[in-house]
Amino acid sequence: MEKSNAKKYNVAIVGATGAVGAQLLKVLAERQFPVGNLILLASARSEGKTIDWQGQTYTVHEARPEAFEGVDIVLFAGGNISKTLAPEAVKRGAVCIDNSSTFRYDPEVPLVVPEVNPEDVRWHKGIIANPNCSTIQMVVALKPIYDNFGLKRVVVATYQAVSGAGKEGLDELEAQIQDVAAGRKPQPATFQHQIACNLIPHIDIFLDNDYTKEEMKMTWETQKMLHDENIKLSATAVRVPVFRSHAEAIHIETEKPVTAAEARQILAAAPGIIIQDDPTSNLYPMPLYTSDTDEVYVGRIRKDISVENGLSMFVVADQIRKGAATNAVQIAQLLVQENLI
Repeated sequence: MEKSNAKKYNVAIVGATGAVGAQLLKVLAERQFPVGNLILLASARSEGKTIDWQGQTYTVHEARPEAFEGVDIVLFAGGNISKTLAPEAVKRGAVCIDNSSTFRYDPEVPLVVPEVNPEDVRWHKGIIANPNCSTIQMVVALKPIYDNFGLKRVVVATYQAVSGAGKEGLDELEAQIQDVAAGRKPQPATFQHQIACNLIPHIDIFLDNDYTKEEMKMTWETQKMLHDENIKLSATAVRVPVFRSHAEAIHIETEKPVTAAEARQILAAAPGIIIQDDPTSNLYPMPLYTSDTDEVYVGRIRKDISVENGLSMFVVADQIRKGAATNAVQIAQLLVQENLI
C-alpha cells in the first residue's frame, strides 16, 4: 500500500465491526476527515465481513501487524488488542489513538481531550490515549473553571448508561424491561444485579481502597490531563437503566470565589460545551436529548451551599461519541492541524 499525498491520510480502524468502530466511521464522515485509504480491521472471526462507507464497500480483515504497512493513523476502538498491536503499528510509522485503558497511565503516553489539553499531542511517541468516557465529559466542564478559578476538590457521582458495557449491556436492559412488563423475574448476566428499574453503584472491579477502578480512573486521568496532582477528586460511579449518554452530578471547591453567573458565562464561551440551564422552564441536560451528539451539556449551575467557594453542576454527554469515537477523531484532526503525522 502506498501512502497518499500530504492532504490525505491512510486510516486503519481496529475493532471496526463493534459499536465504537461504527461510530468512528460515522464521525470520520461527518467531520470530513481527509481519509486516503481506509483499512478496516477486527478479530479473526470478522474476517471477510463487509462494511459500506461513503459509497464504497470495504472488506474487514484480521488485525495483524502486517496490516499496518503504509498506514498513517490507527484508531483503536477499544479492548486489550492495542497492547500488542499498537507498538507494531508504531514500528511501521503509524500514529495510534487508543480507546482502551492500556496506555492511559503510562507517563510516556499523552492522555488527551482536545478541548482540555491539546498541547500534549506534541510530545507523543506514536501512541495517544483516549481517556475514560466518564472522565472526558467531566474534564471538558472542569477545564474552564480550573483555568479561571483553580480547583481544590471535586466530588462527582456518575449515572452511566448501559451502553457503556457494550452491546451486551443494551441487550440486557431491553430484555429485562420486557421481563418486568410481562411479570417475569429478570436474570442478570452482564451486570451484577438486575438493571431494569434499578441502580447499581458498581462499575468495574473494587480496589483496595473500596473505590472501583472506574471511580479511580476519574482521579488519575483528571490529574494527568490538568497536570495537577494536587486536585482532590472523589467519584461514585453508578450504572443506571438508560440506554445511552452518561450523566454526572459534579460538586466543585475552587481556589478563588466564583458565582454561578460567572461560571455560566465562562462555560458558555468554552469549546465543546452547550449550556442548558433554565430551571424556570425545566431546561437542564438529560441523556434522552443529548444522545448522538458531540457536545458536553452543562446545566443546574448553582452555588454549592455546603462549602466556601463551592459550585455544583449537572453534566451530560453521549459516551459513545464524545466519550470515545468523537474524541479520538478530534485527536486525529489535531494531529493533522499540528502537522504531527
